[in-house]
Amino acid sequence: MAPHPQRLTVTRRAWPLARPLATAHGVQTMVEVVVAEISDVESRGRGECVPLRRYGESIDSVVAALDAMKGAVFSGLTRDTLQHALPPGAARNALDCAFWDIDAKRAYRSVAELARLGPGLGPRLGGVPPLMTTFTLAFDTPDKMAEEAAANRTRPLLKLEFLGDGDVERLRAVRQAAPAARLIVDANESWSESQLREYMPMLVDCRVALIEQPLPAGADDALARLQHPIPLCADESCRTRADLDRLVGKYEAINIKLDKAGGLTEALALAAEAKRRGLRIMVGGAISTSLGIAPALLVAQLAEIVDLDGPLRLALDRGAGLRYDGSTILPPDPKLWGGPDLY
Repeated sequence: MAPHPQRLTVTRRAWPLARPLATAHGVQTMVEVVVAEISDVESRGRGECVPLRRYGESIDSVVAALDAMKGAVFSGLTRDTLQHALPPGAARNALDCAFWDIDAKRAYRSVAELARLGPGLGPRLGGVPPLMTTFTLAFDTPDKMAEEAAANRTRPLLKLEFLGDGDVERLRAVRQAAPAARLIVDANESWSESQLREYMPMLVDCRVALIEQPLPAGADDALARLQHPIPLCADESCRTRADLDRLVGKYEAINIKLDKAGGLTEALALAAEAKRRGLRIMVGGAISTSLGIAPALLVAQLAEIVDLDGPLRLALDRGAGLRYDGSTILPPDPKLWGGPDLY
């Protein structure tokens, strides 16, 4: 039981993007997030999520799911019991991260210490070191993606968002514009088996380091019979630990996202089990404010590839937001999320 009666507040807010973004669903000019805040007479904890349309979520459905949990939170719901009270998804992520945040404040410790990821260095988020993140090139015409690549050619790792037709031309244009950068390609389930076979020599020639979710999740059995010299990473094909068995023989890596997994609790467990099985770890996230990214920095301690550049897409971030030095994410301010309540 919580030490004091606790209340859940649910809010939604739209954050404008710095520039319009082309997606599979049209042009996006803002991102809507949902924040769960748990409070008692002494402490408060926050968690942010972004509903995933891919899994049938919307702002309204996530707010409704969280509103329905207010009684349970008041009656003493904990982070452990939450895992069985809600299914994996954005709503559980927001509430799970809020529990981690308030638990850290109640214990006067960092979340990293509670998660046993490190001893913590002073009041910071468990002494999280600087991390190198990918920089994402949004889906666009080959010329525009090349222009963006040229402007960011000194970044060490670029991630290209693809959606199908014309992707060969996009990749060639980006590689020419950024000849020294490591490249990751995210096909977003948009390729067919025949396209992947056709593209593979060109992907090798362009020195692509990783291919993320080339085939639809429901059609990826074909990967087991496809020779691929470039490692494949499961995104939509892997939400939680329950999906790991079906990845055998098809993927060499997984992309862990807190909104997919349903929170930091499952994400950490998924990372540990995936590493035990020999899978490489990538940690990613949606375009969101720094509050939505901060918990993923803990999973990033276990990851080989970090894809957490979402706040860079915003016109304005939260106060005490993450600081980026080029592609380096600097240690977060403990007042943002996950630090002990020392103020």
